[in-house]
This record gives sequence, C-alpha cells and structure tokens, in this order.
Amino acid sequence: MPTPNSTLPLDQPGSTSRRNFLKGSSVAAGAFVFGFSFPFGKTALAQSGAPEVNAWVVVQPDDSVLIRIARIEMGQGSLTGLAQLVAEELECDWDNVGYEMVKPGENQTRDNVWKSQSTGGSTAIRGSHEYLRQGGAAARVMLVEAAARQWQVPASECNVSKGVISHIGTGKTTSYGAVAALANDVKPPETVALKDPAKWTIAGKPVKRLDTQEKVDGSMVYSSDFTLPGMLIAVPKACPVHGGTLKSFDAKAVQDMPGVKRVVRVDDNAVAVVADTFWHAKKALDALPVDWDLGPNANVSSATIAKQLHAGLSAKTDYVGNKVGDAAASLANAEKVIEADYSYPYQNHAPMETMSTTVRWRKNGCEMWGATQVPESALAALAEAAELPQEVCEVHTMRIGGSFGRRLATDYVRQATLVAKQFPDTPIKLLWTREEDMLQGHFHPVTQCRMRATLDKNGDLQALHMRLSGQSILAHVNPKGIGDKGDPVMYQGLDPDGDMALGYSVPNLLVDQVMVNPHIRPGFWRGVNLNQNALYMESFIDELAHAAGKDPLVFRRKLMANHPKHLAVLEAAAEGIGWNKKPAEGVYRGIAQVKGFGSYVAAAAEVSVTDGKLKIHRIVAATDPGYAINPQQIEAQVAGSFVYGLSPMLASECTVKNGRIEQENFNTYQVMQLHEMPEVEVITMPSGGFWGGVGEPTIAVAAPAVLNAIFAATGKRVRNIPLKNTDLSVS
Repeated sequence: MPTPNSTLPLDQPGSTSRRNFLKGSSVAAGAFVFGFSFPFGKTALAQSGAPEVNAWVVVQPDDSVLIRIARIEMGQGSLTGLAQLVAEELECDWDNVGYEMVKPGENQTRDNVWKSQSTGGSTAIRGSHEYLRQGGAAARVMLVEAAARQWQVPASECNVSKGVISHIGTGKTTSYGAVAALANDVKPPETVALKDPAKWTIAGKPVKRLDTQEKVDGSMVYSSDFTLPGMLIAVPKACPVHGGTLKSFDAKAVQDMPGVKRVVRVDDNAVAVVADTFWHAKKALDALPVDWDLGPNANVSSATIAKQLHAGLSAKTDYVGNKVGDAAASLANAEKVIEADYSYPYQNHAPMETMSTTVRWRKNGCEMWGATQVPESALAALAEAAELPQEVCEVHTMRIGGSFGRRLATDYVRQATLVAKQFPDTPIKLLWTREEDMLQGHFHPVTQCRMRATLDKNGDLQALHMRLSGQSILAHVNPKGIGDKGDPVMYQGLDPDGDMALGYSVPNLLVDQVMVNPHIRPGFWRGVNLNQNALYMESFIDELAHAAGKDPLVFRRKLMANHPKHLAVLEAAAEGIGWNKKPAEGVYRGIAQVKGFGSYVAAAAEVSVTDGKLKIHRIVAATDPGYAINPQQIEAQVAGSFVYGLSPMLASECTVKNGRIEQENFNTYQVMQLHEMPEVEVITMPSGGFWGGVGEPTIAVAAPAVLNAIFAATGKRVRNIPLKNTDLSVS
C-alpha cells in the first residue's frame, strides 16, 4: 500500500524535493503515473528521467495506486472524496488506493498542472470534479490500451474491473501493475467519456476514509507535532490591539531563564522568545517586559462598534445586491410596515491546533513544513518574508488540526519566516499560545440587519427591504473585490441567482448594504456571511408568517413556487420532523432553508422551554448537493456543522474592550457542550445536474430553525444572539 506524503526536509535522503519528486521513492521503477490537463500540456506529460505518463496517479507494480491530492485535508474528508472521483473513472480497487499531497512549489514548476490547491468555501470537490474524473478515465484508457497491445487485440475487446483487465474473447487477464510500464508508451487520449453517476461503484458510496488509520494509531503528524534535528521553538506575542505596534522590550530580563536562546523583534508589532522547548519559551515570554503603542483604537468597545453599525441601518447607500420592483415606494405607501432589527456578534475560529509552522531559512533557499488552506499563498508569503525567489522556496503541506477558514490567512507563515531569518540554517517552529491564537484571530465579521416588510390584504408578502450594516471581509483581505454592489460576500444567500441565490420570489425586493469597518481583523469563518443572512431572513420570514396568521411552512411555499429545489429540501426537512403531526407535549417546532455554496439546505428543529431552560431535542437536516460523493462523510459534515451553527446562537461571541478582544481562552469563549447537542437526522437528496458543497451550507439553517421553534414555544423573538445574554438558559 502506498504511504502518505513525506514530510522530510528537501535535502534529507528519501525526501521529495522538486527534483527528486519526479524520481523519488513514491514513483518506483515501472510505476505508471498519469495526470490530466485537456489538452495535455508538456508539464502534464512524462518528465525527463522519470517513468511518468503525466502527473496525477502512480500505479505500482504490486497493483497499489497512489493518487496525488492537490487540495487540503483538514478533517472534512475531501482527501477521500477527491480520490474517489479519480478511482471511480480509473476502475481500480479501492483497497489498493493510497495518497500523496502535492507541494505548491512543484505545482508551480509544472505550470500548475494540479490546478488550484486552495481549499475553502466548500470548493475542494465542486471545484475539481471534472478534471479529476477526466484524469481517471484517461488513465484507464491508457492502461487498457497497454494490455491490448501486449495481447495484440483491439482495446475495444477488453474490460476492466477493480484494476484487473480482461480480454473478452480469450479470457486472458492482467493487472494494472503488470502493464503500468507499458502504458508509458501509450499516447493520452484527446477526449474521454465519463461514467454515468448512476453506475458509480466507488464515488457515491460510503467507502472507508484513506486517513483514518493514521489518526487512530497516532502516526498522523500535524503541523504542531513536526520535528527536525536542531529545531528551536519560537513563541510570539503581538500587540493585543489590532493595528498597534511594538515600542520596546527588555530582553535582558529573561535572557538567563532556562532554555532561552534569544528574544527577537519579529516585526513592527510583535516580539518572540526563541528557546529549546515551548514551555521554556512561553515562561520567558510571560515574564518579558513589553511596551506597546496601542494606537488610536485603544478606546474602541463593543458598544462603540454597535453604535456605528446601528447608524448604518438608516444611512444612505448605493450598494444594492438584489432588487426587484420598487420596495422603497411600496413600503412608503403601506398602511402597515413590519420591522425588526437583528445582530450577529464576532466569532473566533478557535481551532484545537493553534497557529504553528516550521521554517528553515538559508541564503540559497527556504522551506516551510506546516498547515495551510492556501498553499500557493503560503509559498508566496514564505518567499516574500524570506526575501528569496519562489523558485528556491517550498511549502510542505501538512494535515490541519482544525481551521474553519483561519488558515486562509498567512500571518503566522510570515512571522515564522522573519524569525527563522535571524537563525540561519536552524529549523524554527513557531507555536502560538492559545491566548495569542484567540487575540490575534481573523474574526467572523460583526453585523446588524434591519428587516422591513408589508403584507397585502391576503397576508401575502408584497415588499421587503433588507438592510445589512456590517464589516466587510473583502475590505480587509482584498479591497479590489469591492465593486458597484459593495462587498459581494455580504450578500451570501441573498443573491438573485447563482451559488448563493435567495429562495423566495418577492414582488418588491431590496437588499442593500452599508460597510462599517472597525479595526478588528475580519476573516472567512466557516459558513461566512451565509450564517447571519440566513438567520436574519429566515427569522423574519417566520415573523411575517405569524403576522399573516399563517403556518410558517405554508407561508413559505407560496414564496418558493419558482424555487423548486429550495422548496424540495424544506419539504423534506418538514416531513422528517413530522411537521403536520402533533409533537409531544411541550415540544415546539421551527424551520429554515437557504442556498449556500451551491447546495440547497433546510432544517427543522424540535425544542422545549421549561422554566426558562431551553432543550433542543432534535434537528432534521435536508441537503441537496447535486451529487453525493461519499454519503457517510456528508452525514458527518452536516451533523458537525450544526455545532458551528448552534454555538453562536447559544453562547459563543467575541466582545471588544479597550480596543482588544476580551475572550482569551475557552473559559470565556464558550462553545457548544456535548450534553447540549441535539439528535441530528440527515437527509441527503442529491438531484444531480450541479455540484454543491457540504462543509458549510447547513451551518446557516441551524440557528434560525431553533430560534423559530423558541418563538413557537414562548411567543418571544430572539433577534440578538447569543442566548446567554437573554433570560433563556440551556439544559
């Protein structure tokens, strides 16, 4: 069985450098390696001195298959799903499949033959499926042709199943491993036919994950586990107020403490202690006298930020994301306007594995061993901080111990490189403390929303104005992404069409935004803006149904007549919860739906509230991702996503005082507890014809489904989360 990707340094025997990547141990003599880039470019074909046909899969003489994975695995299961797509078209034996992770430097050297390696926005599979399947099919054609030539028969007379090729007429058989070397002489096909998903035997099935054994037996090496001979540990501390700077520090006060090698300035806003162990570095850092210039944001608080956001709810704006008819005029002339304001607080990614990476800097090259969601960006950050050409730098991507969008940023890569430059030829592992990780995050943006609507005499929705006032992620990470409509990410789930389309038809609709950008760094937190937008829209739609005196499901049905896929998942969730049947005594229900990241999702929840204590009994989730590559992984993703959807609703929030985030650990940043988790039933209903994501969409429907159920139980609307700030507690 092939082994997982190497994490050895580039100059260590058996390592996978750019040069020996093509000749290394994973590509054994006689191995068959295929890749795909239709039409095949030079970098996809066999490289000089290597037994390649092209870039993606190695078939060993012992029939084992090594599939190269370019996207990043961080627990979501995409590694296995991507391999399933290749293996399906390849027609190999899944029990013989292993994997190897692709390095961004090697990808760059070969003109990005592996295409994008960035992993976020639930894009790993939906952004790769076509060329992965084409590659598997091309390899199958070439291997069969190699066998046919050996037997001197037409390839059309040959069949293949689980890596065994058979000739129909003579009954002869051979294996992929036996003809792998011969396939190097076969010209790649210009076009290939892909299998009908109805005939899938590997894709679409709950096959075993490729990385489970490593996790179970403890052999999996995460970024924070990685070691090299002579390694030193660097523990940094940056100004606690974002935008502040480092004035000075007294290195002499700690330089004689056990294990300390040196105290160094990282950049204009951070200092680090470098020592022989993490504990020695941390103890010295805790004792280090540091003087910060907190800057102009030292007096900012959650209250001052909330005041800015509230002003945005009534400010003038030209940023319109979705408009139908004339909502402003309709509301101005309405006899009655229903209005409600909502809010959603800052959230921290708070992964179990804090930011960490290892960098070794030399005058002629720089390497990084670490976890990142964006290998290409990490390589660019590494090279820039190292002040070296990217061609002499490399990133060895490692498994991630939780990320949820946090490692889309490369700040920790830059820090590690700046420290490593001060210790030439010495591996430096940068490890953030939990407190540093919590304070220096890239936070889910804080927002407020004002919903205004009017109903006609029949109780049907006539006009709806949704005003978003909040922080723009793109204004921080990519200002060029701001366009005529403002920040497009702010409209997730509210767009007129596409992957984030609104599932309601309203005669007069206006969705607009005002950007309010405090100094707290925003980032892409799992599910991103879809989370609050679904909470705002689905809670308010429920309010409108109540105002109209209609059942929430019935009210939605009329609005969703032109959105059959949205409606299908909503109906499935409602049926699963037993919407039309009377619940148990004291149990109440709520529903919600949304489209996000290309998938249609809905949830129905059952709750009870007794003496002010909330109990979430059950949630039924329905999702239509178009195609389901691994149903077992989808079920796990959906169930797990509800933890992320419910935690902010129950208790998670980040607040600001004196310019800094107040929550520095899990004792103050509270996440959902095991006893609070409801039973989750997952309905996967792939309708085909499109490819949606599954890692993030269902997060968004968790909170509004429960909040709507709370209203059904209590008659009270919760418009500002978390619930810990209300008179409700969780049992």
